[in-house]
Amino acid sequence: QVQLVESGGGLVQPGGSLRLSCAASGAFVSIYAMAWYRQAPGNQRELVAEVTNGGNITYVDSVKGRFTISRDNAKNTVYLQMNSLKHEDTAVYYCNALIKRTVVLGDALEVWGQGTLVTVSS
Repeated sequence: QVQLVESGGGLVQPGGSLRLSCAASGAFVSIYAMAWYRQAPGNQRELVAEVTNGGNITYVDSVKGRFTISRDNAKNTVYLQMNSLKHEDTAVYYCNALIKRTVVLGDALEVWGQGTLVTVSS
């Protein structure tokens, strides 16, 4: 079983910074890609940032220039550095990973973390 565990959420003032971490654990061969999603109450879950094993990075337009996604492959961990936080960034942030479970070709598994709450408020 593969698990993703997020940490780093909390309460922060507008303009402040926060760093989220997500560590993958369990039995797997490798990770194709890791991403951060977020969802506010009543809203759809949206992709915030993604990084592939090839190093390609994408961001949703609303966070460009403020958020930075990075990976530590040795630790199977993805980070989301969030700067200049705004009230509209308030949401539950979910880690997501596309994982290669075994050496079998095409044996990929999408895994979600349970989420960490980020609240931006003065």
